[in-house]
Amino acid sequence: ASKSRLQMLSDQAAFYLTIIAIVVGTLTFGIWILAGAGIIIATERLVAVLVIACPHALGLAVPLVASISTTMAARSGLLVKERRALEAARNIDTVLFDKTGTLTRGEFGIDTIVVDQGIDKNYVLKIAASINSHSEHPLAKAMVAEAHKRNVSLVPVQDFFRVAGKGAKGIVEQKQAYVGNDYFLKENNIVVPHEYQNNIDAVSKGGKTIIHVILDKKLLGSIALTDIIREESREAIQTLKNLGVKTAMITGDSEDVASWVAGELGIDEYFAKVMPGQKAEKVRLLQSKGKKVAMVGDGINDAPALTQADLGIAIGAGTNVAIESAGIILVKNDPRDIPKIIKLSKLTYIKMIQNLFWATGYNIVAIPLAAGILASKGIILEPAVAAIFMSVSTVIVALNAVLLRRKIL
Repeated sequence: ASKSRLQMLSDQAAFYLTIIAIVVGTLTFGIWILAGAGIIIATERLVAVLVIACPHALGLAVPLVASISTTMAARSGLLVKERRALEAARNIDTVLFDKTGTLTRGEFGIDTIVVDQGIDKNYVLKIAASINSHSEHPLAKAMVAEAHKRNVSLVPVQDFFRVAGKGAKGIVEQKQAYVGNDYFLKENNIVVPHEYQNNIDAVSKGGKTIIHVILDKKLLGSIALTDIIREESREAIQTLKNLGVKTAMITGDSEDVASWVAGELGIDEYFAKVMPGQKAEKVRLLQSKGKKVAMVGDGINDAPALTQADLGIAIGAGTNVAIESAGIILVKNDPRDIPKIIKLSKLTYIKMIQNLFWATGYNIVAIPLAAGILASKGIILEPAVAAIFMSVSTVIVALNAVLLRRKIL
């Protein structure tokens, strides 16, 4: 339903070519009549001009390539929702990834529970899982799953409230409970003892996310969760580098986690501790540096950033909001398909320009010949020959478009 800028340019060019053909044909007819060539010769020149200038080739130059490239994209696991999105991909020089669920699997597991002496680890898990039983966040689901695995029974929660980018809170056992990142420590004016902090630092290495459990304004314990980096992500980042495209990562996780993941994957730049509402701001920050940014995300809070980016790419397994906000969807949820988008965009653009160049150049040469500009040298283009040339130009444009299918993404 959508058209690229080149296709709109092609449509306009075909319209103007039609006008030019009628004007040039009329002038040709008039000039040959005034030259005394007679009505038959003048009509032949008029028909030759109108036939050879038929805008078939120009009108098909871009739509054919667009149709074939969209088919190639679908076969490669890329759903093109917006033609201009695919066209914009060729200019992308920075790809910004949302970490969880994109570069990582988003399937967290509990690694360690840190507590002070005398506190039961299962009780910490009980409070955390009870609060998070009302949340859909991947971290929350991991804690609930671990509680079920350990046969830890959950307790009712009142006044549950999810604080975006920070965690969740509610009343458990008639006490106010908080489950989330360092933000809740500051909110409750909790000072973490030096020895306890050393224990957290020891387990937080290797990209682990630390979630604190606070009950009645006291730090009950901390849960270290780990997410698995997708092997496909490493290949995708390397391929983008080979294409000369820089990579960046955005995450709500701590500096340590972000630094570890970025180091593991070889990502050029990262933004840590980013709140959901700040993701679009980071896209604007990159754009303010003159970069053409593609944003890759899967969550509801990624939607504004996907819309802000020069190219929005949604993970097919993500939320409907993210999918609706993106121009291209990765059907197979594979980050290795992202370089394919850029390659396909560049190949498509080259083919479109080749076809436009041929269709335009052909008419620049053919119309004057059909009008009889070389008649004094005995070169006359008969209407039947003009019809053959017109058909040949259309076939050449079609064949050139079909050759796109041979390209490997």
